[in-house]
Amino acid sequence: MPSWADYKAHAKERGALAFEAYVAVSTPAKPPEEVAQVLPDHLAYLQQLERDGALMFAGPLSDETGEKMEAMGMLILRAASLEEARALAEGDPMHMTGARSFVLRRWLINEGSLNVGLGLSTGAITL
Repeated sequence: MPSWADYKAHAKERGALAFEAYVAVSTPAKPPEEVAQVLPDHLAYLQQLERDGALMFAGPLSDETGEKMEAMGMLILRAASLEEARALAEGDPMHMTGARSFVLRRWLINEGSLNVGLGLSTGAITL
């Protein structure tokens, strides 16, 4: 396995975007009713991360069938380092209270596209 830095350099050399982000996969550590109690503070924290430019995307994950809510979630974070991303994830009230735990990974975004539509008179946004 190459080092992360070597792989990132190679990706840039071949013309990939090589944009580094961080993925925190969050799983419940306490019963659903205890997780639900922390939800308002969690959502407020995510809104603040979004305003600060540190949150790219966040939301729940389904089970493997795609049919049920599994109670796992994912945060895609912008940060200058793995340590900074870890501090952001640890600052989430879900994780601070122990209602949820998380696993953090670096993510190198190389390919893909994102299309955004903005209705100027309606304010409608489409992805």
